[in-house]
Amino acid sequence: MTSPLRAAAPSFSSLQFRRALGMFATGVTVVTARDVQGGLIGLTANSFNSVSLDPPLVLWSLSQRAGSMAVFSAGTHYAINILASDQMALAERFAAKNVDRFAGVSFSEGVAGAPVLAGAAAVFECFNRSRYEEGDHVIFVGEVEHCSRRDDATPLIYHGGRYFTELPL
Repeated sequence: MTSPLRAAAPSFSSLQFRRALGMFATGVTVVTARDVQGGLIGLTANSFNSVSLDPPLVLWSLSQRAGSMAVFSAGTHYAINILASDQMALAERFAAKNVDRFAGVSFSEGVAGAPVLAGAAAVFECFNRSRYEEGDHVIFVGEVEHCSRRDDATPLIYHGGRYFTELPL
């Protein structure tokens, strides 16, 4: 038997696929950077994962239609801020359209200039190492130059279109 050269056409709708993906609980991140003029940019993303320990690599993905695509594609550095359970309002703010996402948000300057959000459970400050176009998204692989964590933080979790906090078993 020979292997097919292409995947079979999906037997489900985009909505069914999205709902099935929503059953995978994820952490919530805000990815931040600066544009070439030094302006602040940031967005909520739950497409984050580790790639390698040596060298330290992480990945996240962004829709090719995203307004911030040009900034993240051209920039050299960004920060991935893992949100804590008390930061749901930040997740919603950085997911909203047509708002000043950084208005009133406390942050510091990361080692390479990307904004680091105050109170994040963990932060990965990354060199923009590589990008891969796949489907309607671009996968960004970042080489971690600096990381930190807040020992007392509990994570903000996203599952089935809703936010949750960590519950011990």
